[in-house]
Amino acid sequence: MARGSARLAGVPRVPGSGVPGSRVGGRSAQGPRLGPEARVPAQAGSRLPGAHPRAPGAWLPSGARPRPASLAGVGVAGEGAESPGSCLVPEARPSPAVAPARVAESPDARRPLPAAWQHPFLNVFRHFRVDEWKRSAKQGDVAVVTDKTLKGAVYRIRGSVSAANYIQLPKSSTQSLGLTGRYLYVLFRPLPSKHFVIHLDVSSKDNQVIRVSFSNLFKEFKSTATWLQFPLVLEARTPQRDLVGLAPSGARWTCLQLDLQDVLLVYLNRCYGHLKSIRLCASLLVRNLYTSDLCFEPAISGAQWAKLPVTPMPREMAFPVPKGESWHDRYIHVRFPSESLKVPSKPIEKSCSPPEAVLLGPGPQPLPCLVASSKPVRFSVSPVVQTPSPTAQSGRAPLAPRPFPEVSLSQERSDASNADGPGFHSLEPWAQVEASDVHTAAAGTHVLTHESAEVPVARTGSCEGFLPDPVLRLKGVIGFGGHGTRQALWTPDGAAVVYPCHAVIVVLLVDTGEQRFFLGHTDKVSALALDGSSSLLASAQARAPSVMRLWDFQTGRCLCLFRSPMHVVCSLSFSDSGALLCGVGKDHHGRTMVVAWGTGQVGLGGEVVVLAKAHTDFDVQAFRVTFFDETRMASCGQGSVRLWRLRGGALRSCPVDLGEHHALQFTDLAFKQARDGCPEPSAAMLLVCSRSGHILEIDCQRMVVRHARRLLPTRTPGGPHPQKQTFSSGPGIAISSLSVSPAMCAVGSEDGFLRLWPLDFSSVLLEAEHEGPVSSVCVSPDGLRVLSATSSGHLGFLDTLSRVYHMLARSHTAPVLALAMEQRRGQLATVSQDRTVRIWDLATLQQLYDFTSSEEAPCAVTFHPTRPTFFCGFSSGAVRSFSLEAAEVLVEHTCHRGAVTSLTATPDGRLLFSSCSQGSLAQYSCADPQWHVLRVAADMVCPDAPASPSALAVSRDGRLLAFVGPSRCTVTVMGSASLDELLRVDIGTLDLASSRLDSAMAVCFGPAALGHLLVSTSSNRVVVLDAVSGRIIRELPGVHPEPCPSLTLSEDARFLLIAAGRTIKVWDYATQASPGPQVYIGHSEPVQAVAFSPDQQQVLSAGDAVFLWDVLAATESDQSFPGAPPACKTGLGAGPLEDAASRASELPRQQVPKPSQASPPRLGVCARPPEGGDGARDTRNSGAPRTTYLASCKAFTPARVSCSPHSAKGTCLPPASGGWLRLKAVVGYSGNGRANMVWRPDTGFFAYTCGRLVVVEDLHSGAQQHWSGHSAEISTLALSHSAQVLASASGRSSTTAHCQIRVWDVSGGLCQHLIFPHSTTVLALAFSPDDRLLVTLGDHDGRTLALWGTATYDLVSSTRLPEPVHGVAFNPWDAGELTCVGQGTVTFWLLQLRGADISLQVRREPVPEAVGAGELTSLCYGAPPLLYCGTSSGQVCVWDTRAGRCFLSWEADDGGIGLLLFSGSRLVSGSSTGRLCLWAVGAVSELRCKGSGARSSSVFMEHELVLDGAVVSASFDDSVDMGVVGTTAGTLWFVSWAEGTSTRLISGHRSKVRDFQPGRRRGSRTWCPPCLPAPSPPAQMIPSPAVTGSQRPPWGSQRGSLGCARPSKPSRLCLHQRAAWQALQVNEVVFSPGESHCATCSEDGSVRVWALASMELVIQFQVLNQSCLCLAWSPPCCGRPEQQRLAAGYGDGSLRIFSISRTAMELKMHPHPVALTSVAFSTDGQTVLSGDKDGLVAVSHPRTGTTFRVLSDHQGAPISTICVTCKECEDLGVEGTDLWLAASGDQRVSVWASDWLRNRCELVDWLSFPMPATTETQGHLPPSLAAFCPWDGALLMYVGPGVYKEVIIYNLCQKQVVEKIPLPFFAMSLSLSPGTHLLAVGFAECMLRLVDCAMGTAQDFAGHDNAVHLCRFTPSARLLFTAARNEILVWEVPGR
Repeated sequence: MARGSARLAGVPRVPGSGVPGSRVGGRSAQGPRLGPEARVPAQAGSRLPGAHPRAPGAWLPSGARPRPASLAGVGVAGEGAESPGSCLVPEARPSPAVAPARVAESPDARRPLPAAWQHPFLNVFRHFRVDEWKRSAKQGDVAVVTDKTLKGAVYRIRGSVSAANYIQLPKSSTQSLGLTGRYLYVLFRPLPSKHFVIHLDVSSKDNQVIRVSFSNLFKEFKSTATWLQFPLVLEARTPQRDLVGLAPSGARWTCLQLDLQDVLLVYLNRCYGHLKSIRLCASLLVRNLYTSDLCFEPAISGAQWAKLPVTPMPREMAFPVPKGESWHDRYIHVRFPSESLKVPSKPIEKSCSPPEAVLLGPGPQPLPCLVASSKPVRFSVSPVVQTPSPTAQSGRAPLAPRPFPEVSLSQERSDASNADGPGFHSLEPWAQVEASDVHTAAAGTHVLTHESAEVPVARTGSCEGFLPDPVLRLKGVIGFGGHGTRQALWTPDGAAVVYPCHAVIVVLLVDTGEQRFFLGHTDKVSALALDGSSSLLASAQARAPSVMRLWDFQTGRCLCLFRSPMHVVCSLSFSDSGALLCGVGKDHHGRTMVVAWGTGQVGLGGEVVVLAKAHTDFDVQAFRVTFFDETRMASCGQGSVRLWRLRGGALRSCPVDLGEHHALQFTDLAFKQARDGCPEPSAAMLLVCSRSGHILEIDCQRMVVRHARRLLPTRTPGGPHPQKQTFSSGPGIAISSLSVSPAMCAVGSEDGFLRLWPLDFSSVLLEAEHEGPVSSVCVSPDGLRVLSATSSGHLGFLDTLSRVYHMLARSHTAPVLALAMEQRRGQLATVSQDRTVRIWDLATLQQLYDFTSSEEAPCAVTFHPTRPTFFCGFSSGAVRSFSLEAAEVLVEHTCHRGAVTSLTATPDGRLLFSSCSQGSLAQYSCADPQWHVLRVAADMVCPDAPASPSALAVSRDGRLLAFVGPSRCTVTVMGSASLDELLRVDIGTLDLASSRLDSAMAVCFGPAALGHLLVSTSSNRVVVLDAVSGRIIRELPGVHPEPCPSLTLSEDARFLLIAAGRTIKVWDYATQASPGPQVYIGHSEPVQAVAFSPDQQQVLSAGDAVFLWDVLAATESDQSFPGAPPACKTGLGAGPLEDAASRASELPRQQVPKPSQASPPRLGVCARPPEGGDGARDTRNSGAPRTTYLASCKAFTPARVSCSPHSAKGTCLPPASGGWLRLKAVVGYSGNGRANMVWRPDTGFFAYTCGRLVVVEDLHSGAQQHWSGHSAEISTLALSHSAQVLASASGRSSTTAHCQIRVWDVSGGLCQHLIFPHSTTVLALAFSPDDRLLVTLGDHDGRTLALWGTATYDLVSSTRLPEPVHGVAFNPWDAGELTCVGQGTVTFWLLQLRGADISLQVRREPVPEAVGAGELTSLCYGAPPLLYCGTSSGQVCVWDTRAGRCFLSWEADDGGIGLLLFSGSRLVSGSSTGRLCLWAVGAVSELRCKGSGARSSSVFMEHELVLDGAVVSASFDDSVDMGVVGTTAGTLWFVSWAEGTSTRLISGHRSKVRDFQPGRRRGSRTWCPPCLPAPSPPAQMIPSPAVTGSQRPPWGSQRGSLGCARPSKPSRLCLHQRAAWQALQVNEVVFSPGESHCATCSEDGSVRVWALASMELVIQFQVLNQSCLCLAWSPPCCGRPEQQRLAAGYGDGSLRIFSISRTAMELKMHPHPVALTSVAFSTDGQTVLSGDKDGLVAVSHPRTGTTFRVLSDHQGAPISTICVTCKECEDLGVEGTDLWLAASGDQRVSVWASDWLRNRCELVDWLSFPMPATTETQGHLPPSLAAFCPWDGALLMYVGPGVYKEVIIYNLCQKQVVEKIPLPFFAMSLSLSPGTHLLAVGFAECMLRLVDCAMGTAQDFAGHDNAVHLCRFTPSARLLFTAARNEILVWEVPGR
């Protein structure tokens, strides 16, 4: 086998939009080629084996011979334009009547590539040094002046005679500029009341020099063969002003943009070569000239263009615009030729005041005009120059698309508008398709369409288990054709295209790409017809007997379903009114039959009536009803053209006298209307085409041929002179279709060309080359677009104005065998029997690449999980990897002898497996791009099993591999890494009741937590096995009468998807007794593969086409799997799960390997516990309310809906053991919760929440435990009275529909139970006094009160409250009573036990008006029977629970009382104002007897403290002497009433932590957070005071202690001191070179220096009223240790240098006018580099304070990073001691080499990265971050917003990107470990990724509840700091 031609070449075809020049893999990425401007030469040197030097639009398979290229003429009728590629030869005229075809030029000669030095634009004045006047010339009054508007120097050219005052480039007329840029930008301003002239000498490709002139001297357009004169006039916008004349007094600066290519092509029909010379004549001001191949938008700024599909003007070319002003108010943009404006026939009268530029044309000819944009441009599509021919008769403006209805359940509306026309109207919702009575042939089930969706669903039983019903909805279809490719129609408004895709009819909106569908056919659609008013759509399916449908096109409803008298329908045609439908087909004898139906009453509820039928012996290939008479028709076929008429209930026909053309095979026909618009039959002509290339023009009145023309090929380049071919002298070009508009005729031929001709066929106007024979063409009703379809499955249209071809749909031409989805880029790969592999974009459903081979067929495909690579297996046994970036074959392995049957990879991408038809199994290592074979095992896989995507399966955790083999009756499970056999199940013996031997067809693993292995068998069932033991868990019988080749289970184990014949079946996998599947039709051939999308929100099915379905049921990946095996559903209190040995005894096999025991779960790594973890189960009660409400309450308001960090694909969870990180410490407290801190003084148990974590801290040692598992921020905690159980509740996340409550075992720290009580946030939790019940309270939207029994945590009772409730509490003296408080009422609940049931008795008492409280916000029980309640107005009221009355109230605070605690005779109240009060309430019990006469004078306040935020949680000892209080500021305070002090224990941030900056050298000391003393008076230098005993809590106190013994004088950092450090917002942390000290800076302007050994505060530098934003510590080489300095940057732009040894500020400098954002020392410490938010980088001396250099290269974007390192690489070609970089917010990175002692600084490299239209991720804007690689000095790493989510590794020596590390999301933070090859990346999706750059592997870690905006390795590389909003996690990096 020849390797180069037989294997699949790695050269893709990239479909594009017709824009020339884009190339992938050596071939131009464009659509069909349109004339000379769209033909790009292919470079043979860049091709791979098997590729041909042709554009993708004209691609040929390997081994095919390219057709000789010919120049497609793009001309205008009447100007002598020719079509060298083809010509129409009149049959009866001599050949001299047609000009001979020209010799086709080579593509390279026609369009040379522009020189590289002119890209992306060229500054003409700078390049030719106009200021030196050596290469340019000036004449007359030319001077350099300063313009006030532009604030810069410009050239002024003035004088009374324009010809005597000018600037000319080049200096001599014998020279040439040689500028090849397509666009010329002239930045000028006419002088008031003066004339000006601009002359351009342009050279064409044939070396003809043409002068193009623009001036306000010209009064009209003039044109000769060598000179074009365009009048350019600035009007004053007054009605009396004439268009031609002097420049107005208010003339503005103008950007004149000239498309030189279109100017020559349109007006002289010449090809642009280059710009030869320029002359600018008086009188005007000119700033500069630029050339470029890019079309810039001068008015679009950097902030605006990110969301628009335009290219902004480069900064160098842009006009300055002051802040707050509009570009269009100050300047004018003139683009010529224009695409929208027409030439006025009279002076333009406009009311606007700014001047305007207008181009006058020659008389009434519709010429393009220059357009001055004085208003902002609105881009609905990319701006493309649309230039009609000057003499073309398509002068109409494009019609605005009419409203396009959309099928949508949500009935969304779109108000998008067209920039050049009226806006779109609101989209009308589509009604649903009615039920049909067609039965599926495969399943034999009744097909019906649900009222809630458009998708037909075939039912086999009840589907009550599905929510919603149906669960799938068709969203998109990839495909075209099926029965044929001739059926493609325009809608009458030209806004959409209607075409069949096998059994589905698709309506595609061409401007937006939206699809809607007509579903109901069960076989391929063979014919379509649409009436003239878009009311009725007729369709027929192919398989006999033919079933036809009539649809309401606007609503999508099937109006009528009937059987055709014909056996097969081939063609349908509607009359214009829709009252008559004609069809042509074959009867059951094979005779041609024509039927006419009356359809006028169908829309009114009537039936279809057969009006007439006729049989004919003549062949009919095309049949049309005339537009002028509904009773007349025409047909054509083999040797006949006939005219038909319906009269008297009969169809009669008569033949047309064809004469010598009677033997032609006619293929299509069209009616040509007379130019005068006469609708009479005598004025109409009929055009028919034939396979011999003839086009006959037939007079319908006389039934004779008026004209006969023939399409003939021209000679090949280098051949003999062309000679006219006679009728029999040679073959013509077969014409397959034609379509006629009032101005032109479109012809599609089998040579792959679409040609547009004038109606006299004098010369070709335009042609487009396709990839295959054109099978159908159709001109849109407005005549501006031509739809074309090819037999190779391509559908697109040609825009005649812009000459751009738009691809609408591509399709495989044979059934699809397999598919695979890529996780990161959202791409889909398919392999088909047409021997192609195609890559699709799942978002747009457009084809990106295709790979082909002529000798071997692709059989299987899969993507690499993390790299832009896919693997493909072939029929030859080869397995190849393809790069999607380089578009080439990377590696090929041929270890198989037979065809590859399946491919699959492990989720981490380390291993790949393949199987072949000979039974061999291969294992590959994919850890590096050069993957290699590890093992090849023969006779493993069943050799006679059919090829299936599900023949191999890897478990979700990547540990197991399953396949069918070694026989069809067995399924084998192996270890994926070792390939050791673990299990073998004999499928043939599983069903003992069956007499037939069963065999396995496909295998599939369930989620790893379930351990299920699903096997589909030949006996029409799906068997669910335990993947470890092999025992049968469950069975789904009667799945489908035929074997199922593919099945898959969703990640949440809710839905089982099965490919069942031509249908898709969805089973409710969670329900053990499943009521039956939902069945979805649409495919006309058996479905080969089904799969869930990576986000589990969509389903893909592949067979005849690829269908994309929306999953209408939201997945809940964070809950326990409802389909868990019975072994996992042990009752509460039961022992551990049964072991593998006990389960093995149930197997038919005797030897079952014993599974390895799962290691204990590692906390803080993932949100979902691993298998064998805490044993949590889902106890959600089905009877609980299912209504979803918005989560909001006063006490707990999540910052945002939390997202599950591993809900997206592409994440890499670490294994249960061996993770690279271990959570060591959590710094912070969530002040966003309520009652989210518990402390038990007697046991010392202390727990609080921080984000999603429960932090349990030992107050003696400071050690922490971290209980993880919540998928959202925790809202509240509750500790049982026995202190053995802790309950924690969290809100909803983005992936869960219910909130989550976890019940923890305090002693072991394991989650025992997991319940889902509410659909909204849990506001409060409380245990009953006997700990038998747990009450949960939903927030103000949920209003649900639920009781749970703590024995099993089953729901005991649930009730919906009538009003919002703010608090709930059990009566500590009576376990059968609880109380709720809310809006104006107190609700008392009495619990009555009746056996196992609990009943609730409710008593509601209103708040007395005398209290004056609108809402009760808190409560606590006092001495029996008292109840204390706090109000929103700051009052405390006391209730008698026995009498149900309020007898006392007093004003306790100015704000709402959010917390009340009672013990003994004391009451603690906490308010929203931060006041914490201690009240003596011992006398209140005596006041109860006084009733309403009680007075509050007996209640007095003992103590009061003011804290830093609203009080939300508190715990006190029994005597209320000491306790812990939490506030909304994120602070936990230790309160001692005896001492009257409050000391910080734990503190978080109100706002996020900004940055950590580790030092440069390694250290060995572990992390211990620094502390801050109490706030000190601000001063420049403040020595740290000693921490006194009064500032610490009394750890050694007796009964009132915190439950632990501490020394009275701490020897290290105390807990409250650590908290004080976190109280301030730390912007940066830096380390001293020896790691003996660290320094911090914060928002309060302080810089603090700490001793790391003792964590004592050593020095504090304070700057008043400023924020310290950045900090740097001088390097070790700057001198002696006592000379160490700190450089601190502030918000006012100042930079201060502090001396550590002298504890003083050495100097202050002001190098920046705005806030500093980054600062760094040079490697020698003698220079400081600082960057600000305006993009300036200043270089200063830290000793003298002088700034000796300012770099403005990044001006306009804030500096985000400055990184300095020692220059180690000597291959950079520059001198210097330092290598440093600066990264800015506009995705630019500059790398510099400097030697500051010699004042040298040289740019090494400049990196610019593209920015996509939308860059926000989870509401955050990703920053641009860059850093030098610490283990390789030549490497630079960059992350930021870009086209792809990745880490880019750039080699400074090689000047290229050497590696890209894919990321699942955009990065928010970046850190590189100095000790190991580890890379830490933080994401906005609450996830941290650690990448081993040496191994190419990664692990993801969860724990944060918000965007991880900061991650930093310590210099010792042993710890990693991560911060998210107000929480900091410290990770230990063990053993690395």
